[in-house]
Amino acid sequence: MAIHGWRSDCSPYQTNSRLVSTNLEHIVVERPEVTEEKPQSLCLDKGYSYKRVEKEVLSHNYIPHIRKIGEEKIDQDQHKTHPARRWVVERTIAWFKGFRALRTRYTCKGKNFLGLLQFAASIIVFRTYHPKEVCT
Repeated sequence: MAIHGWRSDCSPYQTNSRLVSTNLEHIVVERPEVTEEKPQSLCLDKGYSYKRVEKEVLSHNYIPHIRKIGEEKIDQDQHKTHPARRWVVERTIAWFKGFRALRTRYTCKGKNFLGLLQFAASIIVFRTYHPKEVCT
């Protein structure tokens, strides 16, 4: 089951794990009837691994599938099947955040900011292909 558009109208500072009941009560698509032959499951990531969330999901007649924090998916041969990976965009943004001038945007002009962005990108590429070189 997919829930589109998690509600966050309660408070701008609440995490999604605090809004599970609110989100489940405001599902846009009509939910099919729950039977013993066709139970409905709800898959959530490690950010929802709290007993409180599990109780809320059960109270809405869903079977919770929540991976615990620190738990990895392991196959029969005791190997990780899908190790955690960061998306390319997340990784790239994290690299750019390492440059203070880009993170806080000290420059006022767009051209100057673009120049700093291109310079940071060139440093990232240099560090990728020459990892033993010193570049500070």
